[in-house]
Amino acid sequence: MGAPVSRLFSWIIRSAWSYARDHGQIRAGSKAAGKFARFGDGSAIAFPIATLYGEPWIEIGVHTILGGDITLAAGMGPDYDLGEGTVVRIGSGCAIGRGSHIVAHRSVDIGDHVYTGPYVYITDQNHAYANTEIPVGLQWPVDDPVSIGDGTWLGANSVILPGVHLGRNSVVAAGTVVRPGTYPDHSVIAGVPGKVVRGYDPELGWDPPLRGTGTPTRVPTRATGTSPQAPTAPPEPGSSTRFPPA
Repeated sequence: MGAPVSRLFSWIIRSAWSYARDHGQIRAGSKAAGKFARFGDGSAIAFPIATLYGEPWIEIGVHTILGGDITLAAGMGPDYDLGEGTVVRIGSGCAIGRGSHIVAHRSVDIGDHVYTGPYVYITDQNHAYANTEIPVGLQWPVDDPVSIGDGTWLGANSVILPGVHLGRNSVVAAGTVVRPGTYPDHSVIAGVPGKVVRGYDPELGWDPPLRGTGTPTRVPTRATGTSPQAPTAPPEPGSSTRFPPA
């Protein structure tokens, strides 16, 4: 009797979790989505959600997906009145990785088609420590707006500190801590602290040059469909063939 009962309980747990995952996510048109300043068509926040507050000051574009266990917050805590305008703006066609944190108090602006790996941390606020007589956690924090350009990719576990302004189509390597500053379009940033390790000039190309461009993506996009040069079958096991984003 032990094994059948164990299988039954296992089935019940999986079924309950599947139901919660399907019905617990926030989708466009739902009551929960109605609390946001904007929640675009086709967008969703996966279940479970770690922390969510300040929805009236958060905008999400169309066809944007936020992974489970995410923290999405505007303001110091729930029930604060942040005044006119929005504090968090996430564009259209974005994919924010599981377990990521977007915490804003003044302004975090994420462009269109921004993709992140899991466990990315983005914030516009930092603790202050100027007063040596007061614990750091009790000193009034410092805000500095953050912006992330269209088409940017943020690798897993990367950290975007207050005062960072990334240009469009930039790349942040996994585990990088990006320091405050303005970074030009097409910057490739890596390291702790993060430094620009590759850039692009319209006349000279990439510096240093790219090692290779891989093969066109097999994943169709809404704008272009599948690339005509894309292979029709995945690579053989052990092949070095890559499928980078278009």
